[in-house]
Amino acid sequence: MIGFHIKELREQRGFSLSKLAEKAGISKSYLSYIERDMQKNPSLQILSKIARPLGISVDQLVQDSIQKEIKLDQEWQLLILKAIQAGMKKEDFLEYYEYIQFKNRQKKR
Repeated sequence: MIGFHIKELREQRGFSLSKLAEKAGISKSYLSYIERDMQKNPSLQILSKIARPLGISVDQLVQDSIQKEIKLDQEWQLLILKAIQAGMKKEDFLEYYEYIQFKNRQKKR
């Protein structure tokens, strides 16, 4: 989840992926992997390089990411339980999730 938080901070500060990668001294592709959660465990050295141009400490970056973890309320838990009982699999959920992301990107254009 740290990657999603980094992306959120980058966008809030008005940095493109290329600009933050340049300021952090890391490759654009590596930063993209982190943001898309394909690289789940970046080193503290890399996190430090990313945090500096974002104007926060590594500790703050990590703590904020942890606090942003979604806690499911009872309604969400019940909805998920019903979906599982109806036969929904993780793959089905991921397919719907990717579709929603696609639709949201289309709306932004």
